[in-house]
Amino acid sequence: MQRRTFLTAATASILTAGVSAQQASYPSKPIRFVVPFTAGSSTDIIGRIIAERMTQSLGQPIVIENRPGAGGTIAAAAVARAEPDGYTVLVHSGSHAVNPAIYTNLQYDTLRDFTNVAGLGAVPNIIIAPPGRYKTLKELVAAARAKPNQLNFASAGIGSATHLNAEKFMLVADIDMQHVPFKGTPEAVTEIVGGRLEYYCAPINAALGLIREGRVAALATSGARRSPLLPEVPTSIEAGFPDSDFSLWVGAFVPAKTPAAISQRLHAEIIKAAATPEVRERFLKTGTEAIALSQVEFDAFVKKEIEVSARIAKRAKMQAQ
Repeated sequence: MQRRTFLTAATASILTAGVSAQQASYPSKPIRFVVPFTAGSSTDIIGRIIAERMTQSLGQPIVIENRPGAGGTIAAAAVARAEPDGYTVLVHSGSHAVNPAIYTNLQYDTLRDFTNVAGLGAVPNIIIAPPGRYKTLKELVAAARAKPNQLNFASAGIGSATHLNAEKFMLVADIDMQHVPFKGTPEAVTEIVGGRLEYYCAPINAALGLIREGRVAALATSGARRSPLLPEVPTSIEAGFPDSDFSLWVGAFVPAKTPAAISQRLHAEIIKAAATPEVRERFLKTGTEAIALSQVEFDAFVKKEIEVSARIAKRAKMQAQ
């Protein structure tokens, strides 16, 4: 009996030492950032900026894998099932917090199956429309009120942050329009440029070039204050719609059983990357702000976002199809 106990203890000690050594050498191979939206989307842009800097710091490449579809739930489900070793990271937007409220058959539990690692960045959306169609946000609202449920708006997918923003705005503005979801921002913006849809709450970093080229019209930003990139464009609150502010945030998540030491290392590296002059300059050019929260604070933030998103989804009767 004593010999068996000794062997069991010794085996456990060896396994623990092996795990500790693995954590100490992390990362020893490339890391995957799984992005649930298409290349060129705001989530993708922010993820790539952080990944490039982290690659330099960690000495291992970070590979971006775009897996769009179903509001980001396909990618999230894949990461939830991945080996919890820190080499598969979900880089998701605020839609990660709304999906539990609109999908009845999620293949994962948003809180139980993930560890909330860190916030990467937040960016206000900007309400864009086909050029020449509307001069102000109030003109868009007036057109929607004149034709209830006849005009269409775009989103980067059911339950995406762009969808949530649009639904919140329509509730505030007391209008009803038909929702046309796409796989990501580039596809949605293409429809606005082509004049086939009325408006889209585009992440400012994804629409800025088109706005400056005059290919889309900027009606208002969704931030609490004007964007320094487009100081001439009013906020939706200034345009006459109180409580309509909204920002798209992007965060990093790993499978729940990932060792704490590894998730803490990822958190530290993300925060360090976001604080570098190089990343701060690139963030400034895209209208992005770093999310300087501790891991505990970010965890509380995500849980709060899930609660708030559920209320908006319920009020707007948002449902995945």
